[in-house]
Amino acid sequence: MSRNMALVLIFGLSILGPCAVFAAGSYASINAIGRNPSSSPKIFTAMIIALVFAESLALISILVAFQLFSPSG
Repeated sequence: MSRNMALVLIFGLSILGPCAVFAAGSYASINAIGRNPSSSPKIFTAMIIALVFAESLALISILVAFQLFSPSG
């Protein structure tokens, strides 16, 4: 497998994972708020924290891929 193809595969997986978390978390939060609107501040806070963790995981995986595939000068 060429270096470029490996990078495309790693970046694709690094993007698709958090996208799936965003979709599932947002869907579940909207359903929960629809069932119990009075608990929306707590649900919204928990959703934002989960989305931040998913995004940070994506950024860390992309930075690791850059570090692994950087020219070793």
